[in-house]
Amino acid sequence: MLGSLKTNIEKFIAAYENVKGENVALREQADKDRQEIITLKAQIIELNKQIDSLRLTAAFSGTPTQDTGAKEKVERLIREIDKCIALMEE
Repeated sequence: MLGSLKTNIEKFIAAYENVKGENVALREQADKDRQEIITLKAQIIELNKQIDSLRLTAAFSGTPTQDTGAKEKVERLIREIDKCIALMEE
């Protein structure tokens, strides 16, 4: 009976150490994943800025199908500016 109890305790300790090691590995992976998410979000922001810049440049290059997009974007920006001015005047 004592030998069986000792064997069970050893199994539990081994299982605990195994789970503890897995926990450490998972925490490290989670930290790496969080850092990668931060990096990828920054990259998305930068790429969106580049896309906006390219769209605006292409819109003003004179291509008729893209003129509408630039005009709409400029009009949207003007509306946003007007809203900001209105809020500042209140």
